[in-house]
Amino acid sequence: MADHLTEAERSWNMSRIRSRDTSIEMMVRKELFARGFRFRKNDKRYPGTPDVILPKYKTAIFIHGCFWHRHQDCKIATTPKTNTDYWTKKFAKNVENDEKHKMQLIEQGWQVFVIWQCEIEKDLKGTVDHLIESIIQCKEPNDE
Repeated sequence: MADHLTEAERSWNMSRIRSRDTSIEMMVRKELFARGFRFRKNDKRYPGTPDVILPKYKTAIFIHGCFWHRHQDCKIATTPKTNTDYWTKKFAKNVENDEKHKMQLIEQGWQVFVIWQCEIEKDLKGTVDHLIESIIQCKEPNDE
């Protein structure tokens, strides 16, 4: 099936896709704040510009959309049927960058968590509960 949009219309649509302050990020941040966690958001000083940084726990949290970051075995992580080569390369680069940034943070002594869009949409509170439990189990807060 051919794309029903012109190149200009497709470009305009793509330009509207946000990379920060997405609805799923806002939901997680709101839940963390309500539970007393204080954080920085989208801090460019760290590899990959994590969506949430918890300095007190030396923790970085990435909140990934399943489509863009290729959540394995997720029905949202489909590949468009047009221009497949372009999309395959783009997605591979995204996954490669995600892994590289995660490893850089770990090498710097940070604990890194990834939360997926489908997990948040399915059970926000349960996902955040599990995240908080994992953060606290992995590391006690720094005395800084």
